[in-house]
Amino acid sequence: MKKLAMVLALSMLTFISFGQKVKDKNVPQIIKNALHQKYPDAKGVKWDKEKNNYEASFDKNNVDNSILITPEGKIIEMETEIQITELPKNVTDYVKKHYTGQKNVEAAKITDVNGKVTFEAEIKGKDLIFDSNGNFIKATKD
Repeated sequence: MKKLAMVLALSMLTFISFGQKVKDKNVPQIIKNALHQKYPDAKGVKWDKEKNNYEASFDKNNVDNSILITPEGKIIEMETEIQITELPKNVTDYVKKHYTGQKNVEAAKITDVNGKVTFEAEIKGKDLIFDSNGNFIKATKD
């Protein structure tokens, strides 16, 4: 019984820490307004909650995009899917060296509210984060 309780507790923590799906009707209007000010043509928006923030995912010109917004309606960052070939050379060199034989599944360009750019390469269930020059910063679970 204790093992079952522990498994359930860990499952809940995992669910909470990696984001929760949110129905459109449960997203505060201030959050929706922030999204539509930045991306007025965003359609088919899917919402997740990451900690206290809201993430809106949508397609724009057949490219996956997402935007992270605080409960107060301030944009924290924007993420745009890019082709693997658009990653800086340092990123691809790092992946070849540290993940031999692994294939990049997805790549993204992330721009924070101050204009700082980072890159993300998804490899083997991990998101590898790099600075704008392609220098490795950290790895997080996908």
